[in-house]
Amino acid sequence: MLAVAACASNETDDLALDDTPADQLYNEGLALRASGDLSGAAKKFEEVDRLHPYSEYARKSLINIAFANYSRGKYQEAINSARRFVTLHPGSPDAAYALYIIGQSYFRQMPDVTRDQKTTEKALEAMSELVRRYPDSEYAADAKKKIRVTQDQLAGKEMEVGRYYLDKRNYIAAINRFREVVMRYQTTRHVEEALARLTEAYFSLGVVSEAQTAAAVLGHNFPDSRWYKDAYTLLKKGGYEPSADEGSWISKAFDGINIL
Repeated sequence: MLAVAACASNETDDLALDDTPADQLYNEGLALRASGDLSGAAKKFEEVDRLHPYSEYARKSLINIAFANYSRGKYQEAINSARRFVTLHPGSPDAAYALYIIGQSYFRQMPDVTRDQKTTEKALEAMSELVRRYPDSEYAADAKKKIRVTQDQLAGKEMEVGRYYLDKRNYIAAINRFREVVMRYQTTRHVEEALARLTEAYFSLGVVSEAQTAAAVLGHNFPDSRWYKDAYTLLKKGGYEPSADEGSWISKAFDGINIL
């Protein structure tokens, strides 16, 4: 009997809560947010979303839930709310901001370069989606900066693994890593070293034409680079000079690129 009475009481409370207007709950959430009570604000906005799911206040509440959770460092909760917002309201003026919250939430969790970079990749994906879908939004400029940071970190990870293989004289594996940098991250600071390492790896394998091409492309794009000096010195010791083979994948990778 007590259990039945408790259930009945809960149902009555829920019904009473259902009568609370959406605008009242939403404004209470705004007041809590303004006072700095982000946890309370998130709960209040969640009530709006739960009790009035098809109202305009539910839409506003959903983006506020994402903001409140992001500000509290509840990044996965922020990502979930923001992603749901983008799915339900892709044409909303706040959709760009929702994507920005997703990207920032991943960006804040990026690990150092020695660890797995899945979170960095997700940050890059979110920021790239923001720029692609909403290029004129007020968040696009900062998203582009974040894209460069994430690309630089992903390139750094490839370089770290490539150097490891190079030290172990596993030249094919090393080349594959440096190739990733050259193909995908040409605008990062790591591309100079990647070309120099390709020179070293190909030269060690006896594939001289590719070593010469890597050095030539490096010298053409970064003539004052210390990495070019190292690559040039290595070839000279073997009696060779940098010389680009236009049929090489390295030459083709830089064909039409501004830095060539």
